[in-house]
Amino acid sequence: MRTLIISDVHANLTALQAVLKNAKPFDRVWCLGDVIGYGPDPNECIECIRLLPDLVCVKGNHDAAILGEIDVQTFNYEARASLQWLETKLLLENRHWLETLPERRTIENITFVHGSPRNPIWEYIMDVRVAEVNMAAFDTQICLIGHSHVPSVFLMGDDDESNVRLYDMIPNEPFSVTDQAIINPGSVGQPRDYDPRASFIIYDDESNQWTHHRVSYNIPEVQQRILSAGLPTRHALRLEGGW
Repeated sequence: MRTLIISDVHANLTALQAVLKNAKPFDRVWCLGDVIGYGPDPNECIECIRLLPDLVCVKGNHDAAILGEIDVQTFNYEARASLQWLETKLLLENRHWLETLPERRTIENITFVHGSPRNPIWEYIMDVRVAEVNMAAFDTQICLIGHSHVPSVFLMGDDDESNVRLYDMIPNEPFSVTDQAIINPGSVGQPRDYDPRASFIIYDDESNQWTHHRVSYNIPEVQQRILSAGLPTRHALRLEGGW
């Protein structure tokens, strides 16, 4: 079975559509949160994701914030402005769908969270030190995360090497995971690893192969929609540089 793994779509429908087209064929979708925030297409992205096959989706910090579960004052100015704009745009049925999302799921020896297994909504896993302390916070082999917008794989060492190491994923080159691992597919709608292309992973459970992919999309089109909506200019500028 081929599984499409996505995260941090951030209301960028053009990037999401490019990923869905490029990733075909797939049998199911795992989404790691932050469907909304920053981008100009919140309702369209929710409605698209809701219809994806055999969907598993968890709640991100932006998803939680628009529901009042996180104080928007904890976000920076641009993120707050996006959430305030979203309050006037989000359809009630789409808000209700966000409310149904859990902060954590466990399926097939895989844990799903947005931030980290230790703090599913807020904590960033950006380095091996934080990854190592989080290995004890889940009891499955794999933990899938998002939040940082940076594609990454943190692998627990074998019996002779207990520390965690960062695996260097190469786009389009499959790899296998045999030890405990934390895997981040990167961001669909707002990458922050200085590669502006949308990021995702395909997992083939029959071969135990994971493959990281990047796909280009029409960034100027999205930038124009961001500016036309009156959202912060920074949200538009950072798309072309992937920062």
